[in-house]
Amino acid sequence: MKANFDSIISDTKPVIIDFHALWCGPCKVQSPILKEVANELGERVRVIKIDVDQNQDIAARYQIQSVPTLMIFKNGEIKYKQPGVHTKQQLMNVLTTIF
Repeated sequence: MKANFDSIISDTKPVIIDFHALWCGPCKVQSPILKEVANELGERVRVIKIDVDQNQDIAARYQIQSVPTLMIFKNGEIKYKQPGVHTKQQLMNVLTTIF
């Protein structure tokens, strides 16, 4: 997954990474919001979900200490990292600064 992950985050369009866990209640709230953003922005953005329990090496690499945590990468660089549930408007506001 690590090599694939590195190629995914190197994309020229923003890549939203949702670090989540199956047992996490707030993560279940975040998921449909991310789907809305992905549907609205289409090909302009990519959304990836990373289960921290199954990908502990990636979670440790980016010091994910709580879930959900959203990170946004562009061209392999971290453009945004914040734990907690994000509203659609919060995400859209962050993305407008990254596009």
